[in-house]
Amino acid sequence: MSVKKEPSGRRSVQVEIEVPGTPEEVWRAIATGPGISSWFVPTKSEERQGGQVVSTFGPGMDCPATITVWQPLERFVAEGEMGAPGSPKVATEWTVEARAGGKCLVRVVHSLFASTDDWDGQLDGLEQGWPAIFRILRRYLETFRGMECSAMQSVNFSGDAVTKAWEKLGGELGLLNLAEGQKWSTPPHGFPRLTGVSLGQGMHSSTVLLGLDTPPHPAPHAPGSAYIGVFPCGGMVMVYMAIYLYGANAKAAVERDEPIWQKWMDERFPMPQMG
Repeated sequence: MSVKKEPSGRRSVQVEIEVPGTPEEVWRAIATGPGISSWFVPTKSEERQGGQVVSTFGPGMDCPATITVWQPLERFVAEGEMGAPGSPKVATEWTVEARAGGKCLVRVVHSLFASTDDWDGQLDGLEQGWPAIFRILRRYLETFRGMECSAMQSVNFSGDAVTKAWEKLGGELGLLNLAEGQKWSTPPHGFPRLTGVSLGQGMHSSTVLLGLDTPPHPAPHAPGSAYIGVFPCGGMVMVYMAIYLYGANAKAAVERDEPIWQKWMDERFPMPQMG
């Protein structure tokens, strides 16, 4: 854990990554609704000081925040609650710094004020989660910069342990023990056709990042990235699939394939019975 603690009570974590692109291109990717939605989660932003930014992590899982600082091409800060009502407010600061060679440094800092260690685990979780997501951001800027994105996001929950849920999800999709750089495709029956290569493990060993290419059939098809896996989440087990497709065919491919993926996920991971 690398939570920075200050005498004032401020606690913070930061993560950064160098990406290709001009400050204008990188700012568009990290500070606008369409840009953020192209590599993270569906997001809407009013893109001004005092405006709202809302990121959707799944059905009924909207995270609103208020933009308190807005300095285009350089920096913005959004403040929202850490979790349940009554939890401390978290300020999330994004900065873009131009670097030589047509690159920029992107930095995110999460900070809050607290007199106890009660929230350090959540800050640590944010710190651990960004590196995998940032790899999708970098791939977007390296390969698909400026292209229109359409994304599929499927979030289900399992009553099984993480290991068992991953064996079910990863086993059926052929993702278990997939080595970085190894070619991959969806099984031949019952799945939308996707092909690509493993980009390695995501946040946990029960997650994988994929680079998707463009097979000739079926049309329409589009290249992109995917983040698929199983996460512990608030005492439950989240089964997650995010597929980002780019280019002129992306929207049609998503409209065709998203209902099929969601039906498959719902059948294998129905909502656990509570109580």
